[in-house]
Amino acid sequence: MTGAVLHLLRHGAPDVPGRMIGRTDVPSSAAGIAACVARAQGLPVDRIVTSDLCRAQAAGAAIAQASGKGVTVDPRWRELDFGAWDGLAPVEIDAEALGRFWADPDGHAPPGGERWSELVARVGAACDALPHGATLVVTHGGAMRAALAALCGFDHRQAFAFDLPYAALLSLRLWRGENLTAQIVGLRA
Repeated sequence: MTGAVLHLLRHGAPDVPGRMIGRTDVPSSAAGIAACVARAQGLPVDRIVTSDLCRAQAAGAAIAQASGKGVTVDPRWRELDFGAWDGLAPVEIDAEALGRFWADPDGHAPPGGERWSELVARVGAACDALPHGATLVVTHGGAMRAALAALCGFDHRQAFAFDLPYAALLSLRLWRGENLTAQIVGLRA
């Protein structure tokens, strides 16, 4: 029995990198979009899905144009909402509060932001809704880590241990049973 393949591609570098960018809808640079197209070239996929934020949608549209596939937008693949910290550089955030967030993103979510468990639940629901077949999702680093938590059972420290730079491609083989699970079959960063 073979499982479906899920490729998760982080969007390209934004025009202004180095910030906590969650719900803020900032575009990717042209070079960032080109890096995503190059990374996805030749992937045998049946469909392309993107988050509803423009930095993911632009890369998804460019990949679709190059591959002839359509694109479906699913807001469940959005980045974690960083609340009051959204758009700030880490040095602009209280260091102790930021440290508590990284140590326990569920117990110390950003002010007005989303808890880690909420992101994992949202992304897990998006994974459950995927039809059978090979899918490319153009999404965000936090959403990719949340997929690892939802599908592989990683806690936040294990999921955060993966370095996922812009245009990183994480490939998973999905197994449908009582619960949807996955094996990591590739990481290109």
